[in-house]
Amino acid sequence: MSKNLVIVESPAKAKTIQKYLGKDFDVKSSFGHIRDLPKKGMGIDLNTFTPEYEVSVDKKKIVTELKAAVKKAEMVWLASDEDREGEAIAWHLAQELKLKDENSKRIVFHEITKNAILKAIENPRTIDQNLVNAQQARRILDRIVGFEMSPVLWKKVKVGLSAGRVQSVAVRLVVERELEIRNFNSKSTFKLEGVFINNDQHEIAAKLKKDFAKEKEAEEFLTQCKGADFKVLNVETKPGTRTASAPFTTSTLQQEASNRLGYGVTGTMRAAQRLYEEGYITYMRTDSVNLSQDAINGAKAQIISEYGEEYSNPRNYKTKSASAQEAHEAIRPTDFSVKSIGDVQLNKLYQLIYKRTLASQMSNAKIEKTVIEIGNEKLPHHFEAQGEVIVFDGFLKAYGIVKAEDDDEENNEKLLPKVKVGEALDYKKIEATEKFSRPPARYTEAGLVKKLEELGIGRPSTYAPTIQTIQNREYVDKREIIPQEREIMKMTLGKSDLKKEVLTEKFGGDKNKFVPTDIGEVVNEFLTENFAEILDYGFTAKVEQDFDHIANGDEKWKEVLQGFYKDFHPRIEDVEENADRATGERILGVDPKTGKNVLTRIGRFGPMVQIGEQDDEEKPVFASLMASQNIATITLEEALELFKIPFDLENFEGQTVTIGVGRFGPYVKWGETFISIPRGEDPLSITQERAEEIIKEKKIADAPIASFKGEPVTKGTGRFGPFIKYQSIFINVPKKYDFENLSQSDINELIEAKLEKEANRYIQQWPEEKISIENARWGPIVKHGKNIFKIPKTSKDEKFTAEELADVSLDEVKKWITAQDKNAFKEKPKKKVAAKKPAAKKAPAKKAAPKKK
Repeated sequence: MSKNLVIVESPAKAKTIQKYLGKDFDVKSSFGHIRDLPKKGMGIDLNTFTPEYEVSVDKKKIVTELKAAVKKAEMVWLASDEDREGEAIAWHLAQELKLKDENSKRIVFHEITKNAILKAIENPRTIDQNLVNAQQARRILDRIVGFEMSPVLWKKVKVGLSAGRVQSVAVRLVVERELEIRNFNSKSTFKLEGVFINNDQHEIAAKLKKDFAKEKEAEEFLTQCKGADFKVLNVETKPGTRTASAPFTTSTLQQEASNRLGYGVTGTMRAAQRLYEEGYITYMRTDSVNLSQDAINGAKAQIISEYGEEYSNPRNYKTKSASAQEAHEAIRPTDFSVKSIGDVQLNKLYQLIYKRTLASQMSNAKIEKTVIEIGNEKLPHHFEAQGEVIVFDGFLKAYGIVKAEDDDEENNEKLLPKVKVGEALDYKKIEATEKFSRPPARYTEAGLVKKLEELGIGRPSTYAPTIQTIQNREYVDKREIIPQEREIMKMTLGKSDLKKEVLTEKFGGDKNKFVPTDIGEVVNEFLTENFAEILDYGFTAKVEQDFDHIANGDEKWKEVLQGFYKDFHPRIEDVEENADRATGERILGVDPKTGKNVLTRIGRFGPMVQIGEQDDEEKPVFASLMASQNIATITLEEALELFKIPFDLENFEGQTVTIGVGRFGPYVKWGETFISIPRGEDPLSITQERAEEIIKEKKIADAPIASFKGEPVTKGTGRFGPFIKYQSIFINVPKKYDFENLSQSDINELIEAKLEKEANRYIQQWPEEKISIENARWGPIVKHGKNIFKIPKTSKDEKFTAEELADVSLDEVKKWITAQDKNAFKEKPKKKVAAKKPAAKKAPAKKAAPKKK
């Protein structure tokens, strides 16, 4: 056994570090945190703010193995990441493994290279308790907010909801942006563009320096232009420079990976984590843009070697953020001689990091900007053409030019022909096009990260999990917004006449941008009304600063928690007692048929509309909203249309055909088969002919692709990706298989592996009791319904063997369950039916599809 035990948090990291250390070192992974607050219950003494940590069930085997390894080692090196989370992992390991100061050391490094590892071992330190306390403060504060606010949401909004300190603020940003868009009053102006031709027959595209508010004004100006003699009034050439951006921080990497590669925040961090653990880049959670002198020298040598001396401009950047956590470097390659790596997906991100770092150490690009003014002395306004030429590419040689997400398409500058002042120009055409002002853009993942960082909310390690959480909780999503249409006027002045035409343009559509869900809007409104301080951007940023002060040793963590809780808890009690329920209810108008109110709100099964109210003699009737609709914007007319669904069409191939809307959107029901209607299609517009087309397409898609032991095998794509189906078993198809061209041997392999896994899953089963003894990842377990229970040791204090478990009686297993949950087999009290709201009713089926107006 090795004399030295090194414990890291990741198996990939362990594998890389093991390569650099000799046989005297054994590197093991803790697989992240080995203990945490309990999953059930608060787990915090609210009088002293002392946490009650416990080793999670899935980590007990790892802890046992680590304890055994510690006993055999002379020295234990705790080598988790160099940030608050990493420091806390090291502290929990030291506590749980009962490490002593004399036989344990803490080592840190921001890159996994041989030099960095050896240097870290030469310079060990003790665990930084300030960093640990900062992490504890964040974890405990977030647990308190979540555990105390969530039950209020259950009572006042809807059961099963949850709240979080940073996540709720992120949702607020998305909701407020959507309200801005919804309330935006778009104004139209007329923008003029002309195409002019010089003596050499070169075209020059130019824009008028003034926009017109009214069509009449634009038309009058075009009339003035008719037959006018245009010439070059002025030519101005200005030298300029473009400077490279600083090396990547966590936030800027996430933003640039989104803009250039189309990567989501979570995917970017997952790839960056692998690059770090495999030794290709420095630590990927950082606020710093600083580079070490070794990195600057390495980049300089690579630039001179690849591009030449004139491209090198070594420099260091200063971090603008005053809240930068620890003294990390920016994200950079560990070795500039490694220009690419084998893994295709990882290489895309690596190339981005490599080129950005290299560019930051390169010379500025030199440009020459040209502005040509075109007009006639008699005209009140003149045209302007802009263009630029790159004189020296500098850092652009490595990094290139990327168009920013919000760049206007019309502002692309181009190369202009050589012209002289006074030179006569002829116009080819001059166009006046009606343009509408646009509302602020919805947030992309990268845009939301940028905004959170600007407001000082969250830190590098929190951006990705925050954005993932608000999607998991279904407070925001990235559903496609179908564009609307509007008419615009376009006037074109040619050589002979002025032509007018009315065009149609699409507007308001969006893809892959954050949109709040109905429940997200209702929850946000409730929280901002009742917990204004918690959702205040300034307050949330101040809490982050408090964590920074704790990390620096300037504040005591329990005092910070006490200061927060003394105001927070009374507010919770007040809201729980006095706040009104929130459903987002809105009366849309009156149903012309019944004279009853039509209203929309959040119901038990999600957003809905209803005709009639709860206290009416006749019970209300309900209809679910479609995925594209929103309780805040749906109109009375749109709501009434929903009550026409479901409706019946004529039978097809001997089976009934119904059009409806369900939990997963609009569908065609054919017999007992539900078939989703393609996105963007209005279910009310589905005719008999279209329904039969959808059914036929489904039949083709569901046709067997092969057989296994005489039974058909079909394939499809579901919530968790591509799958094949054999009998009633769904089998996921991993990426290593070509899903579109599965061979019979592929299908046999997938099914046999699944059947073998299922056969080995159960040791014993009692289906009628919903009890089973199963093989799990870390050994056998007992399942009762959805709950998992431990298997106790035998009377000899030994683990049960698989053979012994196969002979255990049902009564014995029930005793094991009852020992861990005394209420497991007690009959649950029946709910009072009287208090229950009536289930959603649907309008009577109709025989023919209504025509869309």
